[in-house]
Amino acid sequence: MDQSKLRASVSSMMPRVQADLEELVRHASVSLPGFPPEPLRETAESVASLLESVGFREVRLIEMPEGNPSVMGEMQGPPGSLTVLLYAHYDVQPAGPEEEWESPPFEPSLRNGRLYGRGAADDKSGIVMHAAVARAFDGKPPVTIKIIVEGEEEATSHLDDEVLEHPEPYQADVIIIGDIGNWELGEPTLTTTLRGLAVCTVEVKTLKSPVHSGMFGGPAPDALMVLIKLLSRLLDENGNCAVEGVQPNKWEGLNYSEAVFRETAGVLPGIPLIGDGTVSDRLWAKPSVTVIGLDAPAAEGAANALIPEARAVISMRVPPGLDCEHARKSLAEHLRASAPWGIEVSVIEGQAGPAFAAKTDGPGYAAAKRAMHEAYGKDSVLMGQGGSIPLVCNLAIAAPQAEIILWGAEDSAAAIHSSNESVDLAELERCILAEALLLQYIAENPS
Repeated sequence: MDQSKLRASVSSMMPRVQADLEELVRHASVSLPGFPPEPLRETAESVASLLESVGFREVRLIEMPEGNPSVMGEMQGPPGSLTVLLYAHYDVQPAGPEEEWESPPFEPSLRNGRLYGRGAADDKSGIVMHAAVARAFDGKPPVTIKIIVEGEEEATSHLDDEVLEHPEPYQADVIIIGDIGNWELGEPTLTTTLRGLAVCTVEVKTLKSPVHSGMFGGPAPDALMVLIKLLSRLLDENGNCAVEGVQPNKWEGLNYSEAVFRETAGVLPGIPLIGDGTVSDRLWAKPSVTVIGLDAPAAEGAANALIPEARAVISMRVPPGLDCEHARKSLAEHLRASAPWGIEVSVIEGQAGPAFAAKTDGPGYAAAKRAMHEAYGKDSVLMGQGGSIPLVCNLAIAAPQAEIILWGAEDSAAAIHSSNESVDLAELERCILAEALLLQYIAENPS
């Protein structure tokens, strides 16, 4: 299709794209335990209907054991054409306190060019982006398109194992993960790395039961004080990860502005950032360690007693180049060695997920950069992602020949996982155009 016609087609369909997104946002498709499953299946069925309406064939729900269905479909390209697999997810995070929202979280609201609602950005924007690209080609794409939309990305994903156990449906030359975004509104961005994950739980037991802090405090070891001193040794004096055996790297792509990071992260005025190196180094190329859970008495109603036992869960983010299993073992050894006063602690090794680094020297990435330049009128930048997407690593194993491209319509103001989540509709339009152009460029230069 001529580029000017493609631009016109994408522009003209935006009211329909907005309507599709609004319909999906109205489904409270929260996948975390304790929430009703009915909205998730209803959403899966709505996604299937949307895919059929834009020309996908063999659209089907893939049932997951003890989980929510994924939706899959295909659209054939010319004989002998390359295959592109598109990914998004329809499940969302809980809305949280409704009073923190300016409009109801599951009733889409348009304000200043942004559509507000839970999942508007993460990741129902990815679904309508892929659907709009298919619609733009009117059932005749330049490549064969497969699409997979899952319903468990925000929870325990069964699709992670599915792609390894049954890899054939997920084979492609290029895989597009539509679940990321630009580092800032209007700034075309390709995400090339994801940090991995290593989790450990540390338990401290020092007394048979709570005892009076006045009668026994001093010589009797308090479990919570032991744990606090142990946890303080996870970071050095500058706030860098102090775990031995996990070496930091340097980031060579986008230099993430400290001012933008502070605003996006919500760092309070006067509070310094911690750690050494650039923000990009600290966020994407260095390990970080966080206490994500703590079992201890509540401050309200606290008793004058020594605590007999305490427990904490520690999460380490592992940059590409570091083995996640090695990182988890290093974290466990560090926790044991950091216990003060000769007290032994129990460490339970938990989840470990690998980091990801994209292959950026192939024709798919060249086409992606070209497509973004055409859609945005400027060159794209490369950035990392501090979080993890385990499915991406499994897709890389299941389809090792594929180039994996991560992008999407989220931006620094999207407030994903927070109140007042939103997506900028003009940004969504640019993303749709870029993805449509990418498919054309891949077809023009298949190798």
